[in-house]
Amino acid sequence: MKPARMNALTPAALALTFVATTLSAQEVIELPGRDRQIEPDFEEVYRVGVLDGESWEMFGDVVELAFDERGNLYVFDRAPDLRVLVFDAAGEFVREFGAAGEGPGEFNMPMSYAVLRDGTTIVGDMGHNAYQIFDESGEFVRMVRAGAESAVSGAAPAGRGSARTMARTISVATAILPDPRGGAVYAGSAGAGLRIDATGADGEQSATRPITRHRLDGEAVRTDTVVHGWFPPRPEQENPFSGDVTTSDGRRVNISNMFSGLSMPSTFEPQLLMGVLPDGGVAYSDSSAYALKVARAGTGDVVRTITRPFAPEAVTPRVEEEYEELREARRQEGGSGGRPAGGVSMVQFRSRSSASGGAPTTSAPASMSLTLAPPGFYHEIPVLQSLFTTWEGRIWVMRQGEELIGDGPIDVVTADGEYVGTYRTGDTEMPDAFGPNGLAAFIELDDFDVASVVVRRLPAEVR
Repeated sequence: MKPARMNALTPAALALTFVATTLSAQEVIELPGRDRQIEPDFEEVYRVGVLDGESWEMFGDVVELAFDERGNLYVFDRAPDLRVLVFDAAGEFVREFGAAGEGPGEFNMPMSYAVLRDGTTIVGDMGHNAYQIFDESGEFVRMVRAGAESAVSGAAPAGRGSARTMARTISVATAILPDPRGGAVYAGSAGAGLRIDATGADGEQSATRPITRHRLDGEAVRTDTVVHGWFPPRPEQENPFSGDVTTSDGRRVNISNMFSGLSMPSTFEPQLLMGVLPDGGVAYSDSSAYALKVARAGTGDVVRTITRPFAPEAVTPRVEEEYEELREARRQEGGSGGRPAGGVSMVQFRSRSSASGGAPTTSAPASMSLTLAPPGFYHEIPVLQSLFTTWEGRIWVMRQGEELIGDGPIDVVTADGEYVGTYRTGDTEMPDAFGPNGLAAFIELDDFDVASVVVRRLPAEVR
């Protein structure tokens, strides 16, 4: 049995509180430790997706959902190739767009997705090393380049230069969130991503994880750092990557050299969780403590830290053993296996140029395979597991549950620090997308793993 969690601030949380109170124009709000239960009184609006029907009704691999300001739902379905399906506010099919290929407006390794409030669709395409932009009718508008150099063309020198070049390409693969004001998207080191060391001439590693705003009004992305999130220290580790890359012109590149500036996260390492507020400000969490930070739009100054007296759980050998057992059981059942850490995995990419016989490109490898070594464990389990913001500015955060792998209770708070209440574990899943007028969309899988999307309307107090 796991040890009970204590409602007490950890030294890390106390230190955070002390530092926060010493900074000007910043307040710390401590919410109560006792949950105030709220019920998931959600009105179902419509559902789309069936086992057998028209092509637009049958989903394969739904990877993202989004809404525009008219309440249109965008379904990003990536099986076998990415297509974008649009349904109106009543659930009626409107249009479908997107096709695989090498040209502008065609998808070659699409990795990130967002919809601006006016219906502009943005797809981060790793193969093109660019963001592809489509207007509200689904027509291709233009590409905005993420970087001038190819990550795998072999032109960049090995070592840090290669890592920096890889960072430019990986930037379009990082999950993005739309700027409610339009014209840009936000990105951060969300999830258990790779660390790309931003080392200077002195060899010192960066101690921050940035949240960036990518402006998309030119031919190339213009990036502003909005927030410098804390980066948990990682023990020195051997290069976790091994293998080779075959570039589009047939050359072999050693991955160990190309990825020498990258490191893997530890299991349970605190993620950089983030959401964008209606005014362009950011709500985020960057540590294992229950500490929600609210940063002002434009300057990125932290104006408020919202805490609750919940402590991270220490990772003991027993916890490590329990986690590995649960992860293996999930894998045997065909599940995801929980947090992406531990064990050895093979990651493979193949560009459409080599798979379909198209013209070679210099923006993506012809083929790549790499092995990731097991990364070890962080010393404690973060209290917060995921964070989302609504169109009206509520912050939804899921806490660690009683089980090491699985959902936990969901707190709803305002950016001003008001505690709305908590959904008990299992009462509701976290919505996969929030929309206008309290709309929220959820991806559901049936017994045959066939995906459907359910759109519900949330009560006013949690929107």
